[in-house]
Amino acid sequence: MTNKNNPLADEVRNRIGHLREYMKRADVQAVVVPSTDPHGSEYVPDHWKLREWISGFNGSAGTAVVTLNEAALWTDSRYFLQAEEQLEGTGILLMKEKLPDTPTLTDWLGSVLTKGDTAGIDPTVNSHDQAEAWADELMGKFGIGLTHIPTEWWDELWPLRPSLPREEAEIQPLPLAGESCADKLARIRKAIGEKTLIVSALDDIAWTLNLRGTDVHCNPVVVSYLIITPDEAHFFALPEKISSSVEEYLRENNVAVHPYADFYRMVATFDTYPLVLPTNSNVEISTRCQRLTDEGRCTFAPSPIPAMKAIKNEAETEGFRKAMVRDGIALVRFLIWLEEKMERGEEVTELSADRELTRQRSTQALFRDISFDTIAGYGTHGAIVHYEPTPESDIPLEPRGLLLLDSGAQYMDGTTDITRTIPLGPLTDDECRDYTLVLKGNIALSRAHFPHGTCGTQLDVLARQFMWAEGINYLHGTGHGVGSYLNVHEGPHQFRMNHMPALLLPGMTVTNEPGIYRPGRHGVRIENMMLIVPDQETEFGTYYKFDILTLCPIDTRPIVRALMTPDELQWLNAYHQRVYDELAPHLDEAEQKWLKGKTKEI
Repeated sequence: MTNKNNPLADEVRNRIGHLREYMKRADVQAVVVPSTDPHGSEYVPDHWKLREWISGFNGSAGTAVVTLNEAALWTDSRYFLQAEEQLEGTGILLMKEKLPDTPTLTDWLGSVLTKGDTAGIDPTVNSHDQAEAWADELMGKFGIGLTHIPTEWWDELWPLRPSLPREEAEIQPLPLAGESCADKLARIRKAIGEKTLIVSALDDIAWTLNLRGTDVHCNPVVVSYLIITPDEAHFFALPEKISSSVEEYLRENNVAVHPYADFYRMVATFDTYPLVLPTNSNVEISTRCQRLTDEGRCTFAPSPIPAMKAIKNEAETEGFRKAMVRDGIALVRFLIWLEEKMERGEEVTELSADRELTRQRSTQALFRDISFDTIAGYGTHGAIVHYEPTPESDIPLEPRGLLLLDSGAQYMDGTTDITRTIPLGPLTDDECRDYTLVLKGNIALSRAHFPHGTCGTQLDVLARQFMWAEGINYLHGTGHGVGSYLNVHEGPHQFRMNHMPALLLPGMTVTNEPGIYRPGRHGVRIENMMLIVPDQETEFGTYYKFDILTLCPIDTRPIVRALMTPDELQWLNAYHQRVYDELAPHLDEAEQKWLKGKTKEI
């Protein structure tokens, strides 16, 4: 009988059943299916959405495990409610990561398998360091082995599997990139010395070569590999992706072009110099280089590229500022549209709001795409941290309660990410109090001054302190880096409760997005993007602070004034004055009047 609440449930059970037939023939008692691709990507081309295909859960993060008799899926707090709905009727157990009673993947396998059993992984989509950790834990604690399953299984099991993307790569203009490909390669070579670096992360490759593409939804990257030697560089991509102009550009920068399919065959042949392999490289790469590792000519070490990419140059910083102005104009026009629609009693749904916001952004110069699928959660949907409305879940907005709207855009000169929680009418006392606590946390982090040597974990408590005093918390990170017309999630720096050692340095962009989520009731999140800038030099060292990049009013109607301090109100008033000053010259008279009202002092 078809599961009425989850139409895909029966199909998922059939897919798992077919996978188990392959497992039995191969004498494998479990298969681990991660969310990533051969490049360690957070968001992946449709071709590699293996975990989504086998489980039916389409959140961006999660790991599925299928045994001969059971199945389970691990995901984080952003997706608990979504996963519960999408796994219903599939027979897959939901494992809520970081909760005290949730077993780790390896502990769960140890409880359902027996000594001498074997778990399988696809070596092309699992990282070397993760596979090593799993192998050590499974064998050391439970006597369970870890083996490689053929990648070809997925082509056979998934008859309609999407092909690899084939759209052409594009050159990011130097005035927007701010640094040439040749200069970036020179910096990388200086950092690694007389060695060869294997680069598989797609945003690292895009940044290094100043190339962009459309291969991953919302992430302007090109599916490819890059090998950098002291003398030359080698780029591996599908031939049809490389136009004559891109090929000429790469040749001018001493970058040879090879077919994507040749990478695994050739990777171990670059052995003139010692090989540096980032530990997040996939298992297939490390396996191909095993001979060099055994000979002491291949070492695992972090790539220098993420740290370089995280610190934006002057051109990138200026690009962010210009992109934020255009994004702010689009957001103001959307908010006016929404307010007028609601006042007239015309129907607006989560999806129609999403479409209108995207339309407004698309009219702005240099717009290329959204930077992630818009989170438009009204009422109870706002409590689902990464809720994305679908035709099945879409609901109309009513003149009461809160709309949580988390969205962003890809402009050629910058990537944006903003959340506003919008009151649509009368609110409950709890909604107003939660809104105010979130705003207080956002302001506290925004106002931070901190010395050189500070990491994001040390500042994370600033955003949570007011919630913690009320016994409230949120389980996601408070902030992440953002790429320059690249991935909206960029490391290595973050604001998180768990230790993140990457230092916060001038030139880094980072989001500030605390939230409160009450399942079945409402959700609140307020997010701005910030740039780390120099602050002052004192006898105690060098200090930094945050410059707010996002330009959009923060709704003041839900604020419980009694909970706000004079300093907090002063910060909010100063921020709103800046929003008005920077956006008003680009708006017509009626839009200026609306913005003046939304940014007036309180």
